[in-house]
Amino acid sequence: MKNIFYSIAIALTSTAALAQGFYDESTIQTIEITFAESNWDALLDAEKAGNEDYIMAQSVTINGIVYDSVGVKYKGNSTYNANQTKNPFHIELDTYKEHNHEGYKDIKLSNVAKDPSFIREVLGYKILRNYMDAPLSNYANVYVNGTLIGLYSNSEAVSKSFLDNRFGSKNNTFIKCNPPAGAGPTSTDLPDLVYLGQDSTDYYDGYELKSDYGWQELIDFCDTLKNDINDIEAILDVDRAIWMLAFDNMLVNLDSYIGGFQQNYYLYRDDYNRFLPVVWDLNESFGTFSMTGTGNLNGTTAKQQMSYLLHSGDASFPLVSQILSNARFKKMYLAHCKTILEDNFANTSQYLADGQALQATISSSVQADVNKFYTFANFTSNINNDVTAGGPGGSTPGISNLMNGRYTYLMAQSDFSAVQPSINSITLSNSLPFINDVITVNATILDENYAYLGYRSQAHAPFVKIEMFDDGNHNDGAAGDNVFGAELPIESATVEYYIYAENGTIGKFSPTNAEHEFYTIIATPITIGDIVINEFMASNSNVVSDQDGDFDDWIEIYNKGSQTIDISGYHLSDDADSLTIFTFPSGTTIPSNSYLVVWADKDLSQSGYHADFKLSSSGETIYLSDASMTILNEVTFPAQNTDESYGRYPNGTGPYQVMFPTFGAINPPSTTEIEESILPSKKTKVFPNPTKDSFTIEINNDNQNNSDFVVLDIQGKVILDGSINKTITIDSSLWNSGVYFIKVEAETLKLIVR
Repeated sequence: MKNIFYSIAIALTSTAALAQGFYDESTIQTIEITFAESNWDALLDAEKAGNEDYIMAQSVTINGIVYDSVGVKYKGNSTYNANQTKNPFHIELDTYKEHNHEGYKDIKLSNVAKDPSFIREVLGYKILRNYMDAPLSNYANVYVNGTLIGLYSNSEAVSKSFLDNRFGSKNNTFIKCNPPAGAGPTSTDLPDLVYLGQDSTDYYDGYELKSDYGWQELIDFCDTLKNDINDIEAILDVDRAIWMLAFDNMLVNLDSYIGGFQQNYYLYRDDYNRFLPVVWDLNESFGTFSMTGTGNLNGTTAKQQMSYLLHSGDASFPLVSQILSNARFKKMYLAHCKTILEDNFANTSQYLADGQALQATISSSVQADVNKFYTFANFTSNINNDVTAGGPGGSTPGISNLMNGRYTYLMAQSDFSAVQPSINSITLSNSLPFINDVITVNATILDENYAYLGYRSQAHAPFVKIEMFDDGNHNDGAAGDNVFGAELPIESATVEYYIYAENGTIGKFSPTNAEHEFYTIIATPITIGDIVINEFMASNSNVVSDQDGDFDDWIEIYNKGSQTIDISGYHLSDDADSLTIFTFPSGTTIPSNSYLVVWADKDLSQSGYHADFKLSSSGETIYLSDASMTILNEVTFPAQNTDESYGRYPNGTGPYQVMFPTFGAINPPSTTEIEESILPSKKTKVFPNPTKDSFTIEINNDNQNNSDFVVLDIQGKVILDGSINKTITIDSSLWNSGVYFIKVEAETLKLIVR
């Protein structure tokens, strides 16, 4: 992630900034697998040939940390062979026990069977992560029962944890786009996204469903791709798909969607109903794989000159052909291709330096790997030069030989040599806006015939696209002066945006890595004190229940300011040493003079706001802090009585005191004042109290006139009203449990419904 500031409030950021830890490229992990059985290899082979279940290892030790009872199996298709010693591993730490290593449960280890250089997978992912969310990757020395098996590439699994980290959700439709039985030269059922009709069974042999449901959603996607390409953005993150296609083509990564087996990617449907593609398995990138699906690219020259529009008119590759049939999408594709070329291969020193650094890190481990598939001389030479013999992969292009020639060839093509739009001098009419302000974004754009501003107010959401104009009517200065303008609404504390422009041939993004990277506007911070802890309850037995009917502790947050406040990233805690126990999710706002309640119940499985701590009825301190962990409000409270709250009076500003709870509503006077207003009445009775199914109101009425009554819930909402002469019985069986107030003429009584 780059940190370039255009002003105090504008930063260039990306969709994910992840600490690498276990996947640090400068270190080699040590993974030691211990089986009780001496014939562990035969057991793993048998499972690979049969059910593909895990074998339980006695332990897996990672950098000295021991995890007992761990699931292990062989993985892979063309890189696995029962007759070889060094096979790919899949380690699942939580098969039998709830283990994880630095938050990772699945460990995918590839045996580098097709790559003399040992760096294709790790370097490929390093480049790809600049343009879309992709796995982290490095290396591990793997031992089994004390014997070194060899050096493996160690790449992050595309798991539910990966989805949650990158996309903010993990429980939607999730599809592995690889044939479950494996792909081979005779395979006909491939994850090609060709529409096969509405029968889901027709898709079973080409895709593997990793979620509990989703076949119909995949069918709808394939249908839209074929029959309604103009609506494809509603069901696919098109920009992410274009980055995938551009990356695969530029790096000649043909063991992918654009190659013979059209595989090695995932589709995850986000909370906005769009499929997000994720690339995986880059061990044959940089020209190792030769099958395009329409022929073989034999020799390095053929791969250097592979068409950048490969499959553009081929209906059997609909993701390519349909996207490139759309003029705007094609220009975006060309822009992304050119960005990859210029970022990585215009100056060969950077990617070669990265590759050489990786080789320097692993050199001694490659030498020590007696089970490697190529010689050490092949290892040192293949970063530059072709390896023409040896190993299971056959002839393998030298990485720099391939990419230098490919860069030269592609940049000479008319689509890439054409003048590209330029986007410069991006300015904001107000660099420190408040939420709900509308500002103007201006940019100087040349050699264009169309431009738009893409923006979003919530992380992971689709970008909204607004056309930019140079007509003198959009705060853009004089018409035709090459200064474009568009209005941008500041709808939250953080707004992300980018600019796109195109001409008759090619597009251009700013930042060039958009939509993966973008500019960020931070709205002017709120005044400390506008957001306060207004009321809470540390012992709730009957007052108010959550959506699941549980009577839990709760904390009410109040915005006493004059503007809506976005509290995304703010924190609640009862521990001064750990202020981030609960973090308000992205998009959390509180309007002026409004309330938000968090349940302090340690039940994160429930919907809504639930914190991973409970309040102590014997007294403690609650902390409210902002995203930078500056404490905005803290309250230390004494021992609490059951079904009484502790809150501010006057509401939002006064000192804390014991009071009758007013969940999500204005705080009342003190308990004593309320108690005095609802002292037991000689005129009116409510019984039974507490009640469950029904209750009776009885009034000692000395005349024949009816008396009006009203029942209010704890927020002051009227749920029932009517009139009474002597008695009335009311059915409360469907009411929520909690405290209610009954007003009869000038009297107020409290009713508890269990």
